Amino acid sequence: MVILKGGVGKSTTSMNLARQLAERGRTLFADLDPNGHATNGLGYQEAYQSDINLGDVLLDGDATPGDLIRETEYEFDLLPSSDTLEDVEKDLAGAMQGSARVKSNIVDPLLGDRYDYIVFDCPAYPGMLNNNALVATGNVIIPIEPGSSAIGGYKRTMERLIEPAREYIDVDVLAVVPNKLSDRIDHRTEDRELLENLNTATYEVNDGQPLQEVVPEFARITGEEFDRIDDGEMQAPKPGIRHRSALSRSLQHNQPLQDYAPESDQIDCYRELAEIVSNGGISR
Repeated sequence: MVILKGGVGKSTTSMNLARQLAERGRTLFADLDPNGHATNGLGYQEAYQSDINLGDVLLDGDATPGDLIRETEYEFDLLPSSDTLEDVEKDLAGAMQGSARVKSNIVDPLLGDRYDYIVFDCPAYPGMLNNNALVATGNVIIPIEPGSSAIGGYKRTMERLIEPAREYIDVDVLAVVPNKLSDRIDHRTEDRELLENLNTATYEVNDGQPLQEVVPEFARITGEEFDRIDDGEMQAPKPGIRHRSALSRSLQHNQPLQDYAPESDQIDCYRELAEIVSNGGISR
């Protein structure tokens, strides 16, 4: 889960995706963001400040992922972030095969044998941790929120992270996910502007695949449907992922949305994201 812009709900989306993937198989949620929002949001502040941390796994070889992994109450395991992760990132830049340490020290030993899925919550800036996640997985979900800088954040992510990585490895964008939607779309709102941009964009996000084809079904509105909405021939839907106070409160209670508010209408959005990951992309 990556975008070069903060505050778009990346950690919340990652956590809730991990929760839904855990319904499908053994899942590890790995927090590579030095801010540790997901780690702290799940209530693992002591792990975030632990003397044994990801640096010991990625750099020194003095620890294994198993020394850090915590079993949560929510069916997935957590590989916590660390308050020293910024320093670890600097050291990775000078390490031999520094961009492949997450793959060799975390993914290769764990994926398949111990876990069916590994979800990485990545930093909101380019660097060695994001590079490591791309090398380790090759699959990306990009969350994006309404606002004047929304498409700019997406384009920066493609230009500064995804495209440079594609010179060396295969990287697939599995989905671009509208997040924190709250306005009506039968008026000229920021929500509508974002959804129209995503759902009508023809420039390629993957080889031969335009951006509009990686918008999840829960946010898919065609140009023809927008015309019908404007003509009063169709009731305006409420596409997701939508802003809900339960999402904010769930983090305050250190829980994924499904466990805090199991009746929330947004859980199906995260279920669809899990299906996209399980299927390796969106097919229409």
